[in-house]
Amino acid sequence: MTAHAFTRSGLRLHREDRQRITLGMLLVLLVCVSFLGLGLGATGIPMTRVLSILASVINGDTAAPTGEALIVLQVRLPRLLLGMLIGAALASSGALMQGLFRNPLADPGLVGVSSGAALAAAATITLGDRFLASLIGALPFGALPAGAFLGGLFTTLGLYLIATRAGRTSIATMLLAGIALGALANALMGLLAYISDDRQLRDLSFWSLGSLSGATWAKVAGVTPFIVPALLAMPFLARGLNALSLGEAEAFHLGFSVQRVKALAIILVSVSVGASVACAGIIGFVGIVVPHILRLLSGPDHRFLLPASALLGAILLITADIIARVIVAPAELPIGILTAAIGAPFFLWLLLRRRGEMML
Repeated sequence: MTAHAFTRSGLRLHREDRQRITLGMLLVLLVCVSFLGLGLGATGIPMTRVLSILASVINGDTAAPTGEALIVLQVRLPRLLLGMLIGAALASSGALMQGLFRNPLADPGLVGVSSGAALAAAATITLGDRFLASLIGALPFGALPAGAFLGGLFTTLGLYLIATRAGRTSIATMLLAGIALGALANALMGLLAYISDDRQLRDLSFWSLGSLSGATWAKVAGVTPFIVPALLAMPFLARGLNALSLGEAEAFHLGFSVQRVKALAIILVSVSVGASVACAGIIGFVGIVVPHILRLLSGPDHRFLLPASALLGAILLITADIIARVIVAPAELPIGILTAAIGAPFFLWLLLRRRGEMML
């Protein structure tokens, strides 16, 4: 082995070790933040008591639950799991979109995908109640993720078709098209709000701000079949996305089916974002902040980036939810406000760094 080859091998080993260490640290941090999420809130519960409640459930204790146990098991635990799933879905979808568009400025919320999914979910609530309730009764919960998925799918597909020409995706066109699609979706949501009754109007306000306050075990069970399979499938696209970063022609010559990678990426983003929006409304900027931080730490390899984004996205959303519950307790701040307050300055900084490329 030549000295040059040995050096390259050592660098690769060092990078892979750093990635494994980062994944391990993120997993430990996720566990720690999760326990904090179960204990902190308008009603503080000591960590020893949280551990005791969880141990009782694991041991099959059938005694009548106390007030603290009800808070942990029926309010905060489903909220924690929902935040974990949605944070992982949004961050991984952001990493996937950035790999698809080959630009770190892509984000489901920023380019209108979340707005398209929210519009479809809002239409499912408003128009479904108005025209279908007399025929089939109350709409099943699965109708919301399904409707939001279709909205996210058509928005993502339309965005890709608009921004891509001759195999090249224009970041400026993508951002402008995303702004236009988001504005159109918001206008149509305004129309739906105009024709809605009081209950539907409250639900539409929920979509626009984003919140985990409505978390229940039924919602966790309803969203899990959409998000978990998508999260498990995303890493299988990692090698294709790595090849795609070199260019579509190069990826094709490396033996990858470029169109299949694109199609699967669009479907997985649509499923993840649609289910997330259906449960928690529009929560922006998670998909742009998380992948970029991880790229700065350990590079652009999607074999690391996708699972790491899922972990860090879950951590970020759980942390934001804790702050939302504590900062104005006993009231609650919509979580979408917090993520926007963090993500908007970050996006402006990233945009300023890349303004030379934006001029091309």
